[in-house]
Amino acid sequence: MFEFQLVNRCPNSAARRGRMSTAHGTVDTPMFMPVGTQATVKTLTPEELYEIGTGFILANTYHLNLRPGPEIVRKAGGLHRFMNYDRPILTDSGGFQVFSLAKLRRITEDGVEFSSHIDGSTHFISPETAVEIQQSLGADVIMCFDECIPYPSSYEYAEKALERTSRWARRCKEFHQREDQALFGIVQGGVYEDLRLRSAREIVDIDFPGYAIGGLSVGEPKEVMYGTIELLEVHLPADKPRYLMGVGEPEDLVEGVSRGIDMFDCVLPTRLARHGTAYTATGKLVIRNARYAEDFEPLDRECDCRVCRQYSRAYLRHLIKSGEVLGLRLLSYHNVYFLVKLMKNIRESLENNSFWVFRRDFLKKYRIKREEDC
Repeated sequence: MFEFQLVNRCPNSAARRGRMSTAHGTVDTPMFMPVGTQATVKTLTPEELYEIGTGFILANTYHLNLRPGPEIVRKAGGLHRFMNYDRPILTDSGGFQVFSLAKLRRITEDGVEFSSHIDGSTHFISPETAVEIQQSLGADVIMCFDECIPYPSSYEYAEKALERTSRWARRCKEFHQREDQALFGIVQGGVYEDLRLRSAREIVDIDFPGYAIGGLSVGEPKEVMYGTIELLEVHLPADKPRYLMGVGEPEDLVEGVSRGIDMFDCVLPTRLARHGTAYTATGKLVIRNARYAEDFEPLDRECDCRVCRQYSRAYLRHLIKSGEVLGLRLLSYHNVYFLVKLMKNIRESLENNSFWVFRRDFLKKYRIKREEDC
C-alpha cells in the first residue's frame, strides 16, 4: 500500500522532489503536515483543509488514547471515517509526550507510565502498546515509540535514550502487523554527532519504509538543528522518505528541504493564530497591534487565500481583540494555507531547477525585521 518515489533532485543541494503513495491517496513531497492532535486541525473543517490543499495531516496517539480511546475510533471504521478526512493521516507514537509531559511520566525499559493531564489516571504505553493503538486508529503512516529528550541533555542521558529508542524500535517492528500501514523509525541522539550517527546506523539496520529525525526543535539553536540534519542526510537511505518531526517555521521548512527533508509537521500555524499572529511573505505579523486598527489592506498582499482576498487587517484585528472564534478560524486558515502554498512553491522550484534561487529570495524577504519586532 505504501510507496515512495524520487522524482528529481536539486543539482546544487540535497533538496529532493518526491511522491508518496498510500491507501488514502498520493501526496507530493516535500510536504507540510498540519497537526490535528485530537482528530481535528484546530478550528478547521476537513472541507477547508481540502480547499487549502493539504495532503497528510498528523494526529496524536497519546491524546487519542485518552479520549475518545482507540476502541471507539476502531468501531467508527478508523480515524479517516471518524474525523471525515479521506486523505492520508500520520499518527505519532506518544514519544514526544515523553519529552513534553516530563513531570507526568516515569520511564522504564518496558515503556512509559503517564499520569493523565486530564484526570490524573495512570496509563502505560510500551512499544507494543503504541503500535497497537496506532493500528486501531488506522493511520497510513505510524511511528515507532521513542524517547525524545530535552535540550540540553547530558551525553550519558542522550546515549541511554538512544539505546532504549533502538531497542523499542525493534520491538515495534516485531509487533507491527498491518500491511496497509507504513511504520517509520526515529533517529535520536540529541546534539551529539557521534550519537546521531550511531542512532542512524542502528535504526536504518532495522529497515523501515521511512525515517524520522526526532529530538530537534526542542530549544537548541537553529544552527545546531541545521547541522544535525546535514550530518544525517548522507546516512539515511536516499530512496526512502525523511521526516523532520515538530518543525514548522517557514524558514526552517526551506532550510530543511535544502538539506534533504521530505516531510514536516508542527502545531505552530494554528497555535500562532490563536495568539493573533499570522505568517506573511515578509515575516510574522502580530495582528493584535494597534497599528492595524485602521489598516484595510489584506493580511498578506502576496497571498491568494480567501482570507487575504476577502478580509482586511482591521477586521481581523477586531475579531481577535473581541475574542471572536471567527478570528481564530480565519487566521488558522491563512497560516495553514501559507505553509501548504510555500511547500507547493518549493516543489515547483525543484521541478524547474530553480530551488536555490527560490531559497535565497524567500529567506531574504521573510527575514526582514518589522518595526514591531525590533
